Amino acid sequence: MARVLVVDDEKLIVKGIRFSLEQDGYEVDCAYDGEEAIEMAKKTEYDIVLLDVMLPKHDGFEVCQAIREFSDMPVIMLTAKGSDMDKILGLEYGADDYISKPFNILEVKARIRAIIRRSMKAKRQKKEEQANTYIGSGDLKMDTEGRRVFIGEKEINLTVKEFDLLELLVRNPNKVYSREALLNYVWGNKAMDSGDVRTVDVHVRRLRERSNQVQVTLSLYIQNGALVIISRRNKEKQKEKKVSEDYISYSRKNKRTFF
Repeated sequence: MARVLVVDDEKLIVKGIRFSLEQDGYEVDCAYDGEEAIEMAKKTEYDIVLLDVMLPKHDGFEVCQAIREFSDMPVIMLTAKGSDMDKILGLEYGADDYISKPFNILEVKARIRAIIRRSMKAKRQKKEEQANTYIGSGDLKMDTEGRRVFIGEKEINLTVKEFDLLELLVRNPNKVYSREALLNYVWGNKAMDSGDVRTVDVHVRRLRERSNQVQVTLSLYIQNGALVIISRRNKEKQKEKKVSEDYISYSRKNKRTFF
């Protein structure tokens, strides 16, 4: 269930809000001044903050501004000041909503539910976007938005086409690509017209060489009709060498494609 921080120096109001929210299954923490509220918000990522404007030590506007420096957690301002300017000021400092006192607790809870729904939806969308941005296979990680590649903890520098080739292969595991298909996907129709399919072999070899710079062996080959990408630490290189030699021999014997 959602976690709520209630901030108000009037303890009876805090007690009433807390009781009502806990009845609905919310987990509620309370703070009674601005300084305490900021410290609690730093320690816990709340699903929503109910924040009074008139507070000791730091007023609600200052607290909201401070929270926005380290978090996007939703904030609803609660205040006896009902002027439009106060509402505008609260929203400018980063509040998501504004409720004037005296308020109906049913309205407060309805607004909490609405804001939490929007917040959860935004978090899911962000998570999905990040999942699409970061892809990988084993030790290999790719940031497709920043166009950065990591093997283990080390970053490797790739050319534009090397990155495009690797991204295509990582996004489509266990899919078979001929050299002609890879040339078409990565280099386009103009490259296909030239017919130089060995360009693919050159770029795969360069990807291997890049991986060796960070003490990781990157193997790309087609096995049983599917592309395989393997990354191993160089301390395992001797063991891999024998496996690779056996595989090369087997591939030549069975006329399989090997990069």
